[in-house]
Amino acid sequence: MIIIMKPQAMPQDVENVVEELLNEGMQVQRNDGVDCTVLGVIGDVARLDPSAFLLRQGVERVMPVSEPFKKANRKFHPENSVIDCCGVPVGEAALCIMAGPCSVESQTQMVGIARAVKHGGASILRGGAYKPRTSPYAFQGLETEGLRLLAEARAATGMPIVTELMSPKLVERFDAQVDVIQVGARNMQNFDLLKELGNTRKPVLLKRGLSATVEEWLMSAEYVMASGNPNVILCERGIRTFETFTRNTLDLSAIPAVKQLSHLPVVVDPSHATGKAWMVETMALAAVAAGADGLMVEVHNDPAHALCDGAQSITPAMFDALAEKVRAIAPILGRALA
Repeated sequence: MIIIMKPQAMPQDVENVVEELLNEGMQVQRNDGVDCTVLGVIGDVARLDPSAFLLRQGVERVMPVSEPFKKANRKFHPENSVIDCCGVPVGEAALCIMAGPCSVESQTQMVGIARAVKHGGASILRGGAYKPRTSPYAFQGLETEGLRLLAEARAATGMPIVTELMSPKLVERFDAQVDVIQVGARNMQNFDLLKELGNTRKPVLLKRGLSATVEEWLMSAEYVMASGNPNVILCERGIRTFETFTRNTLDLSAIPAVKQLSHLPVVVDPSHATGKAWMVETMALAAVAAGADGLMVEVHNDPAHALCDGAQSITPAMFDALAEKVRAIAPILGRALA
C-alpha cells in the first residue's frame, strides 16, 4: 500500500500517519519528494482499512500495490535512485562506464588495462577474481590474489573496483576489499547470497539471470533491499533465447520496462550479451539510446590470449572509439559521460 501526502501536509501530519502504521506492525518507507511525501507501507496490509487513512490530516491518496516487489517499486520511490560507488554516481545524468578484463590475470595486465580504460573514459574498473565457469576444468580465477591485484590497480588509478561474488561465505571479505559487489547471472536467484548482501551497505550490481523475467529480476533486487541494503544497480546482460548466432539475446526493451516499474538504475553489458567483440560498440550505443544509466564493457590488451572470454573483449583502442561515440550521442539524450 502507498499513502501519498498532500503537498501542503505539515511534518507532524506525516509523523502521525507513520506512527499509526508502525503501531499496526507495518514497515514504512518514507520518501520526501519535491512536491509531496510518499509513504510505502510493507507488511500485512490486508488488515488495514485504506478508507480510514483517507480521513487522516494531510493524506491525499491511498493506493494498493499489486506488484510483489515493494522497495524496488517506483510507486514506493517515485524519483530515480542514484547509487554512489565511491564517488562515482550511477543513475544521474552522467553515464557511467565500467570497463576492464573478464578475469584478473597478472599485475601488469590489470594495472595496464586500468590506466588505459581510465584514459578512455571509464570511471569504474571491472575484473573477475572469482570466475563462475560452465566447465569445472576452465580457468576459475586467481581468487584472493585476484582481489589483491584489483586493489593494486585501484591504488594506481584511483578507480573504484567491481568484481563478482559467488559465495555467502565471502561477503565479509568483499565488503572490506571491494567497492561494488557484482552478483552474476547464475547467482541472481541465490537467495542466501542476496540476503547476506542486504547486511552490507556496499553497492550491489545485480545481473539479470539467463532466463529471468523482469519481475523475477526485480524480486531478486527486493531480497537485497528487504534485508537492509538499498544500494542496488541492475545490469541487463542478455537472456537465453532460441538464437545461437550471439552468445545471448540483448533485451534492450528491459531498460524502459525496468524504468517504468522501478527507481533503480540500469546498466547494460553488451560484451556478455553478444559474445562478439565486433558487436559490442553497436549494442553499447543502442543501450545508451534506450536509456541505460551506464555500460559494463570487457576490455583486454591481448584478447586472442585472454584466459577468459577473449572473443567478446575489445582492445583499449576499440574502447577509446566506443567512449568517444558515447560522448557524442550523450548530449542528445541530456546526458554526459562521467
